[in-house]
Amino acid sequence: MPRLYDREIKSRLMLGTAQYPSPAILAEAFRRSGAGIATVSLRREAGAAREGQAFWDLIRALNVELLPNTAGCHSAREAVTTAQMAREIFGTNWIKLEVIGHADTLQPDPFGLLEAARILCAEGFEVFPYCTEDLVLCARLIEAGCRVLMPWGAPIGTGLGLNNMYGLRALRAHFPDVPLVIDAGLGLPSQAARAMELGYDAVLLNTAVARAGDPAAMAEAFARAVEAGRLAYEADPMTPRDMAAPSTPILGKAFL
Repeated sequence: MPRLYDREIKSRLMLGTAQYPSPAILAEAFRRSGAGIATVSLRREAGAAREGQAFWDLIRALNVELLPNTAGCHSAREAVTTAQMAREIFGTNWIKLEVIGHADTLQPDPFGLLEAARILCAEGFEVFPYCTEDLVLCARLIEAGCRVLMPWGAPIGTGLGLNNMYGLRALRAHFPDVPLVIDAGLGLPSQAARAMELGYDAVLLNTAVARAGDPAAMAEAFARAVEAGRLAYEADPMTPRDMAAPSTPILGKAFL
């Protein structure tokens, strides 16, 4: 299992905690998936619909690592303040850093993200930045102190999968020793398996599970796909080729 900021997680699948039909379904999805990390948005989950303390109690009862996030923040200052509040509430230095720069695509703001990452790393946070697959941005985030990167597969909630295979392959190749987590845009277990086949260390998703007809079954499907994809990566897959190659040897074949 991968180590994230010197903590070993029990699964390569991470799940969000928003949008589930009920608390019971959320808990069952986590149980069947065996997810190792739960992300929690301080801003989104603090409303009356989640009934405050009851929701926090439910999340703690999942018995997984908690990764608070700054979802909904649109500036570095807003994200830093939210992160500081999350640390007080949850008692953890982990923070998934989101600074949104585009309302329609929810694409990260690279400038605000880097600014906030520098501040939070200096304050002792262990930052998980939600970013694009841009190599220069990712290098700057690592220089700022981030030891994990979370590039998107596609815009949040779209289910489009891995939109830029070239960019994601290049990111894995350029940072072979940095844990990389595909965050956002996955809609099918096959897409999660593909991410793992590329050598990514984990995947994080929410909508694809929470909005499925049977969230718990979908969570289990993703868990199996992640396991299969990682096993395939470790098995060293064959290299694709343009020409056919017979799997049956022709040596000893009778010629008529």
